[in-house]
Amino acid sequence: MNKRKNLYELSLFAMFGALMFISKVIMDFLPNIHLAGVFIAVFTLTYRAKALIPIYVYVLLVGLFYGFNPWWIPYTYIWAILWAAIMLIPKKTPKKTAAIISHVLCVVHGLAFGTLWAPAQAILFNLSFPSTLKWIIAGLPYDLIHGCGNLVAGFLIYPLTKLTKKLKKRRG
Repeated sequence: MNKRKNLYELSLFAMFGALMFISKVIMDFLPNIHLAGVFIAVFTLTYRAKALIPIYVYVLLVGLFYGFNPWWIPYTYIWAILWAAIMLIPKKTPKKTAAIISHVLCVVHGLAFGTLWAPAQAILFNLSFPSTLKWIIAGLPYDLIHGCGNLVAGFLIYPLTKLTKKLKKRRG
């Protein structure tokens, strides 16, 4: 790979991470509703392992903007879980099928968000197992909102993936 292509991809991934972040800031007034899962699905379906770059640009921007507080620590792994799940979709899976599977994974990720967050919460705040379960249960309404938001937003995965793959192919 030449230096020009490396620079192009690095710039592109930085912009993708910034796009994820800006979409979060714009949608902050909605509780637990954002486009991060959609963008992770689109970037992973298009760029596979390289999708980690915009994901961690996003994570870094969230920390810089909102502060590197204890709540930020789960961001370092929680998005990688969704990325890893989407990476399990074989490359040769038909585009529409991959988009549907990704859509479902985004919904499940949203529904499980509090549970995925819980290990960090338990460690950071020295919660017992029963206390951790109570924390998860208390957050279920927010996880339901998150999952429903991902259900609606997930309809963008197929057209955006189609677009990014087209642009990637054009660029070479």
